[in-house]
Amino acid sequence: MAWLRDADTPSWFVSRYDDVRAVIGDPRLVRPSVSGWSFLPEEDRPDGPELITMMEMDGPRHTALRRALSGAFSARSVRRRLPRIRRSAEQLLDAFAAGGPPGDLVAGYTEPFPLRVVCESVGIPYEDRDSYLPLADAALGALLTLEEARRATPLLREYVRSLIVRKQRTPADDILSALTRRCDRGELDEESVLSFGLSMLVAGYRTTTMFLSDAVVALLTEPEQYARLRDDRGLLPGAVEEFLRYVPVMNGVVVLQATEDLELGGQTVRAGEAVFPALASANRDEAVFTEPEKLDLCRRPNPHIAFGRGPHNCIGAHLARAELSVGLEALLDRFPHLRLAEGHSPTWDDASPAKSPLTLPVSW
Repeated sequence: MAWLRDADTPSWFVSRYDDVRAVIGDPRLVRPSVSGWSFLPEEDRPDGPELITMMEMDGPRHTALRRALSGAFSARSVRRRLPRIRRSAEQLLDAFAAGGPPGDLVAGYTEPFPLRVVCESVGIPYEDRDSYLPLADAALGALLTLEEARRATPLLREYVRSLIVRKQRTPADDILSALTRRCDRGELDEESVLSFGLSMLVAGYRTTTMFLSDAVVALLTEPEQYARLRDDRGLLPGAVEEFLRYVPVMNGVVVLQATEDLELGGQTVRAGEAVFPALASANRDEAVFTEPEKLDLCRRPNPHIAFGRGPHNCIGAHLARAELSVGLEALLDRFPHLRLAEGHSPTWDDASPAKSPLTLPVSW
């Protein structure tokens, strides 16, 4: 645990597994709004609406929303969707293969696949993606482009509100329609439904996209691991958990704020101070994981904390695991000899705190 001396606001950086695990489950540490962190000076806070997702919600409204979503995101519900998830994967891979090698696997598969799954489940029109994806990415990149996030916030809210109106007029068999019916019955307020829609747009699919892309990079960087997983599908469930631990997608993008003084790692964190838990660093803590820098598809036990813990643990964890499992299995089936394209390299956004390839040229 380290004090960040040059930070704009009093801040702590937390990297050890035990400390990070304690931090993300402590109710005295709350997540500020993506577009208007409350620890900023008053003159720097936005005048417009803040981007409140499920991660920033607390109290009875948050509890009621999670209760309303529990069935839709349960393991049983996700298992029922597996055939549709597999069909989406196969359709995208067929189209990708038709273009011939080399091809960019990010653009052709690892990015659109999780988005299609979330859109179908939640009830977000996939065909609107050119409108909402740039706005969602601006909000997700708020650590680097806070002004862009603030510009995107009212536009994202307006889009989700228009979806709610559509679901009220023409309900469908999707999660957003179900929440809208609860809202009409007075069981939820509209702002809660709006927060759920924003959650799905901002992070509901993008983190899975990054995990899937990084998992493929890890496998193709060590081709023997790809072959091993291809030839022994019994390894897949454990491999998914290892990718969630191993790939550094969520390092440094979680921001928390202390609501009162508290002791952490032998240090006193004062009310109002920011705390930055590094989940990817915790997931490679050698005090918890043997040879943490090694990709071990058979790692047991594997107590990673990629999905967080406590009242804000990822409600979509079952769906994310299913997307990773189905996404990888469909890829192994369709391209048993997949490899990095010769003479081409993946490209990365080095400025982003979230690490996944922008492009991934492959051959088969």
